[in-house]
Amino acid sequence: MDEDSPTHANGTFSQAKYQVRFDHGATAAGRIAGGADIAVWVDALGPEIGSLDTTGLDTPEVDALEVPSEFLDALPADCAVVASGLVDAHAAASWILAEQERLGRRAYIAIVAAASPGGAFDAAGVLGAGALIDALTELGIDDTSPEAAVACAAFVGLRRAVGHLVTASAAGRAAIAAGASAEAVRAAGRLGSSNDVRIVRAPNQT
Repeated sequence: MDEDSPTHANGTFSQAKYQVRFDHGATAAGRIAGGADIAVWVDALGPEIGSLDTTGLDTPEVDALEVPSEFLDALPADCAVVASGLVDAHAAASWILAEQERLGRRAYIAIVAAASPGGAFDAAGVLGAGALIDALTELGIDDTSPEAAVACAAFVGLRRAVGHLVTASAAGRAAIAAGASAEAVRAAGRLGSSNDVRIVRAPNQT
């Protein structure tokens, strides 16, 4: 472990020795966020259809697009939090690099992809996480855990099919069934279409 690596005891699955960590599902933050400076909640559908009006609808699929409290509650108190997807992965990566430069040292990053309701695998979320990890790698933040490397490789290998995969994924179909438009779901797969950074909790400036 690097001498400047954070010390914590979350067990074998903490990925503690790596700068960029990845896991899946809201409760995963409890495994990989120990000592993290930045946590990223990745929901590939969130930027486009997270504001869908669900009044009167029983739509747990849409509710799951919000940053869940289980994720936030598992984070260190001084951990900055951003949300990311496919549309804004590059913007989020640039923000993370700027935050690392502000800190003046390595920033440790816990990336958690959304799971579908009931904890089911969310292909769109994993692709969104892979897009962010790939963007971080391009910026030189490349000390990735094996888990993060796998998510990144999935995105890189499937980059040309991302738009289709998001729409055809279980999460994409569930969102459409819940009332989202097919166009909104397709838009969520448009890589780099947003330069906005969705800051959920600002960094501690002290």
